[in-house]
Amino acid sequence: MKKRALFENLPEKLPLGDRWEYVFGMVVFLLFFNYITIGKPLLGSLSSFAGATLLNAAILASAFWVQVRVARYIASSYSDVHQTLVRVALSICAHAVVSGAFVLLVAWLYIDQKLFGSTLTVHTLIVIYVINLATMILAVGLLETFGALTRWRQHEINTERLMKENVNGQLESLKAQISPHFLFNTLNSLSALIGEDPEKAEQFVDEMARVYRYLLQTNHSSIDQGDLGQLTTLKKELSFIESYGHLLKTRYGDGMKLYIHVEESFLDARIPPLTLQLLVENAVKHNVIRASRPLTIFILSTVDGQLMVRNNLQKKNLTAGAENIESTHVGLTNIITKYKLLTEYRPGLSQPIIESNHEFFTVTLPLIS
Repeated sequence: MKKRALFENLPEKLPLGDRWEYVFGMVVFLLFFNYITIGKPLLGSLSSFAGATLLNAAILASAFWVQVRVARYIASSYSDVHQTLVRVALSICAHAVVSGAFVLLVAWLYIDQKLFGSTLTVHTLIVIYVINLATMILAVGLLETFGALTRWRQHEINTERLMKENVNGQLESLKAQISPHFLFNTLNSLSALIGEDPEKAEQFVDEMARVYRYLLQTNHSSIDQGDLGQLTTLKKELSFIESYGHLLKTRYGDGMKLYIHVEESFLDARIPPLTLQLLVENAVKHNVIRASRPLTIFILSTVDGQLMVRNNLQKKNLTAGAENIESTHVGLTNIITKYKLLTEYRPGLSQPIIESNHEFFTVTLPLIS
């Protein structure tokens, strides 16, 4: 979840109508505060009225400025959901201390110094302090309530967007698998294997069935299991990509090489489903694949707990065929969007790193524990 201070959603500028209502309310409150602090002598002379008004306006503006800054600091320093009680307690204590300091200042000016002939008493000042503190507690409670509702609404929006991105990724994968071009080449490979090596043909059918079974299971879990269906274990994803790689190696022969080396300790980590398939599909779609110029894809775990997907770069000629003209970056965009949305549930989650040079194209994926 993105961290936001409690007061960050306040508009910098109020609409014109609200601005005049705010100014009117502040003027009325200032006049009321004048009467409380000075009493009847306030109306004794114009100079007393003007002096008291300016002084009280400065006191109220200073108190408001300090309280807002303190509230923003506390809210930004303790912004996580699990810190709500600490944030509320510190906010109330801070408001009590700040209000107490300004009440002491008012007491010194109007009770001790009798400024402007004030008739203010200690009892009245204590009542003002208690009412002010109760108002602050109510304000903090309301702000926390609205903040919780905002976070819940954003959580629901991000959940829906993440499910949509998962469905989009599955759609892209299914489109790639059931496209006439892919099916023609896959069935052509199967047809050749049936005549040459029935045992390999049977294995090919088994791997093809595993690919489609995984696609259907992933789609079902994403819809029915909510947040749990938005991630899959690396072990399951690698098992799927081995089956998918088998289809590609059968189709391209010595032109396709897939190497997987992942430490066993990382197999229980999670990633968005079909992430590896989208990366492998991108590599196949954008690069030349020949026995004399094999496309080599590496899937490796790193020492810092990330997953590196790298392929040698040998881009196709854009004029070579229609398949290249249709190539887009939908797969990469889908992966990046998924990780951005996952920060809603896992604050601090790093994002995929995409690197490209004249030799290799590399995507480094964070693994989620």
